[in-house]
Amino acid sequence: MSALPQAASNVPPTPRPVLSSVTNNTPLTRVSLAFVERRINLYLRFGHPVRELRLDRWRHSAIFTPAAVFCRVRWESNDYGTTRWQLMILQACSPLDDIQRIAGIRPGARLLLRAEGEQQVQSVLPHIDAIETLGIDPVAVSPAYWRTLGNRLSARLPLPAYTVERHAAYLAGEVLR
Repeated sequence: MSALPQAASNVPPTPRPVLSSVTNNTPLTRVSLAFVERRINLYLRFGHPVRELRLDRWRHSAIFTPAAVFCRVRWESNDYGTTRWQLMILQACSPLDDIQRIAGIRPGARLLLRAEGEQQVQSVLPHIDAIETLGIDPVAVSPAYWRTLGNRLSARLPLPAYTVERHAAYLAGEVLR
């Protein structure tokens, strides 16, 4: 006698979603995200995951293929107010690339920009908004620009704007590769 009821044995299995660009041996980067009201908000500001997994009411994961660029924002608080602001722009890597180990990102990623503290995070967000206003997806922005922005931020120098001309030059260089 089978463990399943007779009616359930005739139901065809539910097809699993197939990701056309992802094969079984494609190395994937898994980013942990969470939301607990008035305590933690760990979310993607931009990025195009190939898949999202809901783990429970508060947690889910976003999965990225190698070379994908994404931005993760972390906000935490306790009974006395905000305790942490963090914004990181990261690039998913393959196993042969140099990667940095970052909490909540498995196996790790290449860090392009890191902003710590409310003031730094609030100074980077308008630059992301300005890029989107230009009609450019922040994922398509030159990694060198994100590194420059991060270096300028840590050196407390004026932050450069990303222009359509700069983006066109980056795209022209990518064509030549």
